[in-house]
This record gives sequence, C-alpha cells and structure tokens, in this order.
Amino acid sequence: MSRVRVHNFSVSLDGYGAGEGQSLEAPFGHAGNRLLAWFLPTRTFRAIHETQGEAGGTTGIDDAFASKWAQGIGAEIMGRNKFGPQRGPWADDEWRGWWGENPPFHTPVFVLTHHLRPSIAMRGGTTFHFIDASPADALKVAREAAGGLDVRIGGGPSTVRSFLAADLIDDMHVTVVPILLGRGERLWDGLEELESHFDVECVGSPSGVAHLTFSRR
Repeated sequence: MSRVRVHNFSVSLDGYGAGEGQSLEAPFGHAGNRLLAWFLPTRTFRAIHETQGEAGGTTGIDDAFASKWAQGIGAEIMGRNKFGPQRGPWADDEWRGWWGENPPFHTPVFVLTHHLRPSIAMRGGTTFHFIDASPADALKVAREAAGGLDVRIGGGPSTVRSFLAADLIDDMHVTVVPILLGRGERLWDGLEELESHFDVECVGSPSGVAHLTFSRR
C-alpha cells in the first residue's frame, strides 16, 4: 500500500508550525519567513521557482532533505489555511492559492474545508479539490487519486496533527528551527507518547536547524 508522508515541515523551538495573524501578505503570520530560512536557499526550493529566474542554490544537508519532498508522491492533502487566508464561507472564488498559475504540486491536491467549492485545474497537473472529510476518509480519496504512489500531508500544523492523532502517518520529516515564536499554531499538542509509534533520527545542519525523521515501526 502507498505510504503517507510529511516533508519539510518546519517548527520553532517552542513547537509552532505557523505564527499568529495569517493574512494575504503574511502566509505564516508573525513568523514571516523565519521558519523557512533553511529551505529558501536550497537548490530544491530554487528549482521550484526557476521560472522566475531563481536557478542554482545550495546542495548540502538541507537540500538533501528538501529534495525528497516530491519523490514518489501521487497526491497531497492540505488544510484550508495552507491553501489561502480566507475563513468561513468563500468570499472570493477568484482566489486560486498562494503559488500562481503553475503550483509546485503537479498532482491532485485535496483541500480540507467545511465550505465546498468547485475544483480548480491549474497548469502543470495540479488540480485543487475541496472536500469536507475526516483524515481517514480524505486519505481514502487521495489514495485513489494517487494511483499507487504515496500521499503527502502538506500542512498546516492542525492538519498534520490530526493525521498523527489518527495514526495515519508512515514517514515524517520535521525541521526544528532555532527560533522562538511564542504564539501561533503548535504541532505537538495532544500527541503525548508519539515517539512510541516511530523510529526517530536526528541530523544537525550547519544552518542551525535539526532535521528529525520519524519512520513508522
């Protein structure tokens, strides 16, 4: 069976995966780009944005972890607040995500929301589907669409946390960034004894982050 994976998910030292006050101008709220500072210089990130002239990039430890993000992925599940900053009923059906007309996913993407809307087909093979489903039911739909490939749980923190609480994650890469946010949305709340389900390894990087990998036992 295909595996369920989390990649390149950054948290602060105090466990926040997003800051407070998300808006159109600030997708990570008051955290700004600090949670992504290790990722932005990598070859993997710049390859995603090469159409904007950002070729090159670093090729060290951080890129080695970042580059696994797309390998063998056939579908993604994300929370609504990763797709955009709107809350409640859709006030703007013109919003098509943070990533422009050619998002980096290149697969079906299932956006978890209580407010449904028609699917959005984008360039490059990405289609956003909006579903109201539990983690288990969303995973069934995503696995069918993935065609035997793996399913990535893309975030944000509450979405990853809900899949961990339902014991549906097989492999997870979390990058601990040496910053303190103090407020926002935490990843680990309610997940006591999570480590009992996984083999955990840690690799430090010269950038100052620690890459944690969780592999289901």
